[in-house]
Amino acid sequence: MTARIGVAGLGHWGPNLARNFAALGALEAVCEPDEARREAISANLPGVHGYARFEDLLADSSIDAISIATPAASHGALVCRAIAAGKHVLVEKPLCLDPDEGARLAAQAKEAKRVLMVGHLLLYHPAYRALRDVVHAGQIGDLRYVYSNRLSLGKIRREENALWSFAPHDISMILDLIGEMPVRASANGGTYLAPPVADTSLTHLTFGAGTQAHIFVSWLHPFKEHRTVVIGSEGMIVFDDVRPGVEKLLLYPHAVGWQGNLPSVEKAAALPIPYDKDEPLAVECAHFLECIATGTEPLSNAGEALNVLRVLSACQDSLSRGEPIALEATSP
Repeated sequence: MTARIGVAGLGHWGPNLARNFAALGALEAVCEPDEARREAISANLPGVHGYARFEDLLADSSIDAISIATPAASHGALVCRAIAAGKHVLVEKPLCLDPDEGARLAAQAKEAKRVLMVGHLLLYHPAYRALRDVVHAGQIGDLRYVYSNRLSLGKIRREENALWSFAPHDISMILDLIGEMPVRASANGGTYLAPPVADTSLTHLTFGAGTQAHIFVSWLHPFKEHRTVVIGSEGMIVFDDVRPGVEKLLLYPHAVGWQGNLPSVEKAAALPIPYDKDEPLAVECAHFLECIATGTEPLSNAGEALNVLRVLSACQDSLSRGEPIALEATSP
């Protein structure tokens, strides 16, 4: 039997979760204090219960799991309450804002035998999954460098900076690709609109095997850019999520090396990498339901989310202190 889902928060992202869970035949209720937002969902999804208070959603015994899409600062407390009420939880990124709290939530979910999953959406993107398969199959050789740009004009926030709002997606992909935690994080940024909230940040990560990565995020950019570039010893891959169709995921089998004492660069035509066309959020929501039904660990489980949170926290420390931060190099 399909688990019954309650979606908490109908701001920017919650309606998308509600739509996908409804399409999967799993949406039971929504929770949102703003009456107009609740009524808008009720008009589009008749038969779905609407609650103004989170405690009323938790008290609904017909609901097996809660999908939380509220501001990031509220995530930790709401996840804790939902697990304590016996519900499985899918929470939008980040899991919470403090690694120690994240560790407590992971332990709480494990003890309660509840699924705790975090919405690191790009791990479920079919194009990223295809990229990952190519990299892990060794088709571009040894992994040398990854960079990711997540840029747009808005959505500007006051409660969290651009690092916490945008970078969790990129950190989750980078940790998944490289397969280990960084040993060093260095970040700087710019604050222009609502000090001390940073509107831009540039983060550099160093890994024990010598692999490097950087992440540039900003909501003060003239156009939308969501691009991840992976550089290997035998090829390069570009995942450009703004581009359509075959242009979204391209393999560049360029050869760079030396001929004697002279550098040699052999450029090659880009080759499209095939990928499924499923909506990433639909894949994520279906995965959550499957994990509840089978008891299997989600791809973006509490452990994975905690590693992302630890990297985010180190980046924030570096951003605040103006100096690099050392991390413990462990496997994700």
